[in-house]
Amino acid sequence: MKFATLATLAIIATLLIVLTLLWRHWRRSVRADYIRTYSFPPALYEKLRKRRPKLALKDCQLVGRALRQFFLAYLQGGCRYVSMPSQVTDDLWHELILYTRHYDNFCKKAFGGFLHHTPAVVLSRSKQNNSGLRRIWWLTCREESIDPRKPLRLPLLFAIDKKLNITDGFVYVPDCRGIRRSDDTGSSTPFCGGDFSSSDFDGSTDGFGDWSDSGDSSDGGCGGGCGGGD
Repeated sequence: MKFATLATLAIIATLLIVLTLLWRHWRRSVRADYIRTYSFPPALYEKLRKRRPKLALKDCQLVGRALRQFFLAYLQGGCRYVSMPSQVTDDLWHELILYTRHYDNFCKKAFGGFLHHTPAVVLSRSKQNNSGLRRIWWLTCREESIDPRKPLRLPLLFAIDKKLNITDGFVYVPDCRGIRRSDDTGSSTPFCGGDFSSSDFDGSTDGFGDWSDSGDSSDGGCGGGCGGGD
């Protein structure tokens, strides 16, 4: 009798776990669909064009796609710390945040909590930023079916600065073995997608590939707050 009771409890516990996982998956799908179909404020692209006068409307719309990719990667990564790899996408993100109530509402629906702004960065001596970049690299590669360890092309978020000829943008190439950086700013040589899977740069690949569901909250979002900022 006791054995039967324990077996029943085990079955119930298993069912609860399965139902919880299904709920998380469903909730994340709802949030991802919201990000994909989200309409930016009508004047947002015009504000970006004031910052970047050389951009045409279609260029701004492409930047909007890159920002969606960033938001989706953040969601799919369990709302762990992320870093922004694109200067022009960072510009659009910053303009969106200035629509304070609009952005706050977006974050609640997309992530379950507020996503704080982080400035655009490249691999450097900052392990936190490096971890955030590697996480974004892994997730955007996965979205575009790119091998993150041996990339033959770049995800949009990492390619867009070069594609739009952004003056102060970060120029990436999939693999630049044999190219040596003259300094940490990348002013003379491009940055390499292949570096994200290497431990040679800072001795660590923290954040690379840890996109599993293990860090999710029960509602498929960030819960009380999001870890995109400091």
